[in-house]
Amino acid sequence: MMIDKSTFSDRKALFHTFGCKLNFAETSTVAKMLAGRGIISAREGETPDIIVVNTCSVTELADKKCRQAIRAFNRRYPAAAIVVTGCYAQLKAPDIEKMPGVVIVAGNDRKLEIADAVERWLDRREPVLLHTPVKDIRSFSPSCARGDRTRFFLKVQDGCDYFCSYCTIPYARGRSRSATIDSLVAQAAAAAAEGGKEIVITGVNIGDFGKGRSDTFFDLMRALDQVDGIERYRISSIEPNLLTDEMIEWVAGSRAFMPHFHIPLQSGSDAVLQLMRRRYGTSVFRHRVETIREVMPHAFIGVDLIVGARGETPEEFAASRDFVDSLAISRLHVFPYSERPGTRALTDIDHVVSQHDKHMRARTMLDISDRKLKEFTDGFIGTVRPVLVEHRAKGDTMGGFTDNYLRVSLPADASLDNRIVPVRLLENLGEEVRGEVVV
Repeated sequence: MMIDKSTFSDRKALFHTFGCKLNFAETSTVAKMLAGRGIISAREGETPDIIVVNTCSVTELADKKCRQAIRAFNRRYPAAAIVVTGCYAQLKAPDIEKMPGVVIVAGNDRKLEIADAVERWLDRREPVLLHTPVKDIRSFSPSCARGDRTRFFLKVQDGCDYFCSYCTIPYARGRSRSATIDSLVAQAAAAAAEGGKEIVITGVNIGDFGKGRSDTFFDLMRALDQVDGIERYRISSIEPNLLTDEMIEWVAGSRAFMPHFHIPLQSGSDAVLQLMRRRYGTSVFRHRVETIREVMPHAFIGVDLIVGARGETPEEFAASRDFVDSLAISRLHVFPYSERPGTRALTDIDHVVSQHDKHMRARTMLDISDRKLKEFTDGFIGTVRPVLVEHRAKGDTMGGFTDNYLRVSLPADASLDNRIVPVRLLENLGEEVRGEVVV
């Protein structure tokens, strides 16, 4: 069918994304689809006609930030049509429909219909609701979209079957489902043809890839590793019970999978892990970290952690703190526990942690994280590592990441853009390392 772009001519869209890498990948896909209809992204200072807000609902604070953003956009651009999608839209569609300026609400499985919905709105000026009850979500919506100039995000899986006691994601994303390996290999090859050098593999529970079929996430890893042109893969996050020793050892010898792991722990207390309905204990997690360190001493290991969850007594927090402190990890991502309506934690667990204690516990864990990151980074000062230069120059500097995920600042040189070059790491600046290209 021929698309009449005249409906969209001279119209501009602004995109705002909350939450995970998967959301960012899906926003990029929506932007690409709108661009195909003639709606281009608004530049800084331009007034948008369409505003797409891709929401998150992982915490109460995330919900609040989404509501605040929608209201702020409506106040700033009262003539703009606001499109709301993502997890908050999936869970709270009736509430969002009533918000000023909102003309389209699209649930998580309906994001690929947003361009059509925008066209209908422009033609008829009638609000559009695209919402499937989560129990009926079965389809997989593909996404492989460019983030930074050289980095693509490849969505391989969606949904989750785990139903941890604190989490609403299964209610927002539906059951676990996956793309096919052949389709993902084709998308990776297309990204390489566009000049992409690095792909971040995303999903809600990517280790669950292939559930219900004979293929596995490990099969996908091996297939992607053979795609010409893609020089780097990163696994966005993988459950410790689904990350096997075999996979770790394979990454160590692979062509393009980077020495970089992001593994959710959530608590260093076995008692709290049981209350959370997690599918592993601390012994499994320690083994995974030790295995990585044995075969890839230089690997970056990021860890997700929740503090102040229901059931986390002072004694259990102390156990969690001591466990985390004993691990040879690189960084913590710390999240104060947020009570979510409809989760089992609210009915099954009695002990409640005060907001003050949550804050203090988060501060303790962040201090450990800062120390771990400094120790890890300091170990590479003076060494030379490959850096993919992937950011446009800002003033006198430009940036990129080493293979093991250290952010590097370099003197601006346009000839380096989208190249992997050897860089000597000179100085730890905290969140990044000052480096120089080795000629």
